[in-house]
Amino acid sequence: MREAVARQRGFALLIVLWTMVLLSLIGSRIAASARAEAQLAANIRDAAVTEAAADGAVQEAAFHLLEPPPQRWAADGRPRLLQMPGAAVEVRVESEDGKVNPNLASAPLLTALLHEVGADTRTAALVADSIMRWRFPWVRPGMNDPTLAAYRAAGLNYGPAGAPFGSLDEVGAVLGMTPGLLARVRPYLSLYANGTPDPASARPPVLAALQAALGGSAAPPSNAPPTAVAITAIAAGPNGTKFARDAILRLSSQSGAPPVQVMAWGTPPTA
Repeated sequence: MREAVARQRGFALLIVLWTMVLLSLIGSRIAASARAEAQLAANIRDAAVTEAAADGAVQEAAFHLLEPPPQRWAADGRPRLLQMPGAAVEVRVESEDGKVNPNLASAPLLTALLHEVGADTRTAALVADSIMRWRFPWVRPGMNDPTLAAYRAAGLNYGPAGAPFGSLDEVGAVLGMTPGLLARVRPYLSLYANGTPDPASARPPVLAALQAALGGSAAPPSNAPPTAVAITAIAAGPNGTKFARDAILRLSSQSGAPPVQVMAWGTPPTA
């Protein structure tokens, strides 16, 4: 009897020990899961704070762009540092008025700009003509487009859209355009620029293209505030979080018109 009781006590002790080990493992697992969930929640919170700071910086930049001189910010592309709640934000504002609009530019201006960024004379003229043909309906509905054969000969299964460009990526689809040429000319293009580029905010390749296309008779620089701006806000938040916001805003001082219109809102493309 004593031996049986001793065995039962030993078995019961073993069960208790294994139960304690099991409970300890469960407790450790729960604690680890709680720590992971807490860290995830903290990361989400930090990311939200950083994104909100970047968006707030864009809105603050828009406010400064609408101020009267001399408080008004210049859309000169230089970095400005803003301290937002929970994050420091670097903001750059660049005028779109000094860029070339592929939906509005003349063939000579497009040709000159393409030549300025490295295209040879023949390629520049071909691509400029392709841009012009892309944005205008050159034939009536139901008729064969004479330019379609050139696209087919180049191995392309599409032709000119016969409509304005909806994005700068679409410019890369015109006949003769290459990814390398698009990458070089893209910084000087904007779908939000109005008419002839403003020399006051135009960069050197655009200024040179204006002089070549207009024979040195380009309009003098304008002192008016920009009508469209590109804003980039890069926020550095808690625990090393970062967020970048790209926005294009149209500005207006006309009575009855909204002072700010958001034309594009997103994040910079990743490399």
